Amino acid sequence: MAATARLEFRVTPEDRALIERAARLTGEPVTAFARTAAEERAERVLRAHESATTVPAEFFDDLIAAFDQPSQVNPGLAGAAARLRETVVRD
Repeated sequence: MAATARLEFRVTPEDRALIERAARLTGEPVTAFARTAAEERAERVLRAHESATTVPAEFFDDLIAAFDQPSQVNPGLAGAAARLRETVVRD
């Protein structure tokens, strides 16, 4: 898709020099370098935000309370772990 929307922003002279220097090192025009950097940052922020799990406060409180309870042995899991120890041979 052709880029038709405009996005403009101001930077300090120091930031401009930094961006221009990095763009030269990559061989990209400053505009392409800045656009790519902004897109990559936007994608990282969105991934981090969208991967967060949000739960109601009551559910969270119940979950934390469950962590505070003493653990109980799960016979099936204990048996599976014992069988694994018997099966796996380590040198």
